[in-house]
Amino acid sequence: MSHPLPTPTTHAGHLHATPPVDNTPPTRSKVTGGLAALACAACCALPLLIAAGVLTGAGAAILEKTLLAVSAGLVVLALGMWWLHRRRDVQRAAVAGGAGCGCGGGGCGC
Repeated sequence: MSHPLPTPTTHAGHLHATPPVDNTPPTRSKVTGGLAALACAACCALPLLIAAGVLTGAGAAILEKTLLAVSAGLVVLALGMWWLHRRRDVQRAAVAGGAGCGCGGGGCGC
């Protein structure tokens, strides 16, 4: 008959404290997202520019496609920067959390 293994306990006075992970987007990602929103708002303002006589129909069509592409590219760029920031932060936290104890790698030496 097999018995379940006992759960490992921590030694007295020895705690594994992992540094907090920052989940907020970095400033550069916020700025890029804001620029994407601005490009999207400019795209929504095209009918008003046509009605005011500032743009022609053909110019508005070209500008619309360009603004949509720029907006999509900026959104992808902002999300990529946020992902990289989060990935680096998690890696730093993992390295800092396992460096003091020796628990990283094969086994726990605590």
